[in-house]
Amino acid sequence: MEFTAKQIAEFIQGRVEGDENATVHTFAKIEEGVSGAISFLSNPKYTHYLYDTKSSIVLINEDFELERGVNATLIRVKNAYECVAKLLQLYESSKPKKAGIDSLAFVSPNAKIGKDVYIGAFAYIGDGSIIGDYTQVYPNTVIGDGVKIGKGCIFYPNVTIYQGCKLGNNITIHAGSVIGADGFGFAPSTEGYDKIPQIGIVTIEDNVEIGANTCVDRSTMGSTYIRKGVKLDNLVQVAHNVEIGENTVMSAQVGIAGSTKIGSWCMFGGQVGLAGHIQIGDKVFLGAQSGVPGNIKSNQTLIGTPPMEPKQYFKSQVIIRRLPDMYKQLNEIQKELDELKNKLESK
Repeated sequence: MEFTAKQIAEFIQGRVEGDENATVHTFAKIEEGVSGAISFLSNPKYTHYLYDTKSSIVLINEDFELERGVNATLIRVKNAYECVAKLLQLYESSKPKKAGIDSLAFVSPNAKIGKDVYIGAFAYIGDGSIIGDYTQVYPNTVIGDGVKIGKGCIFYPNVTIYQGCKLGNNITIHAGSVIGADGFGFAPSTEGYDKIPQIGIVTIEDNVEIGANTCVDRSTMGSTYIRKGVKLDNLVQVAHNVEIGENTVMSAQVGIAGSTKIGSWCMFGGQVGLAGHIQIGDKVFLGAQSGVPGNIKSNQTLIGTPPMEPKQYFKSQVIIRRLPDMYKQLNEIQKELDELKNKLESK
């Protein structure tokens, strides 16, 4: 399917500079541009590629100033990154959706399957489960007994959703993720550790996306909550009884210990670790590899372990790099003081 620069500009409310009849049928990074592709420029590091790219159309920000002529047709928009995201969503939604139940899938006679649902080969749908309209369940995915799933969800291969969990609409879960495994609950005893049964569930609200091989544990009692609009990257661990607030996003390898409550619109970089039974406010931004031992109030940008303001953190890192020299200087000063003390005592 081809689109002209004029059609694209109308869709994203942009302004064409160049041939409004230029057509594209695919996407490409600006540094790997080819004829018939649309690219975008939002990061200044890639500016030099604009002048030589072979892409037919390039999205740029309204305030971008050209240093010389370009071959591509340009579309000026308020935010090129946001606009290319909209175009990618349009492109993705135009792909044909799978439907129907494969003959090699198992669907319990007691399950309720909605309209135009796809269930791939070797998928398993348990007793009493409900699958909403237009949901897609890819091969080898397991939906346990009594699971409730809304409309328009996508579960990629090898996803496992344990019994009793509740999922809303328009949820995407990528391959290998596990929703509703037991929380890590054990009570020390004289003979080792006694298992604490995890009798709760996981509740995931609308418009959530969860990356590959991420785990969200069921609660000991009640529910672990992933609120609407949350986006979790690959390899994230969400422990039992955690609550993640609306529209919070987390990069890969974030780990959240049990019963921690996280506010809305937070952003966590890769490998952030949070202790259990703490509360994080709204709009908290944590830099990569931050370790959080206690509560954090709303509207803060922090980094490090324990988390501190970025300016303070980077100052401390400068001092840390100087510690070996400072230690050497301190020993030399101590030696001089000892020599001076000995001289004074000998008089």
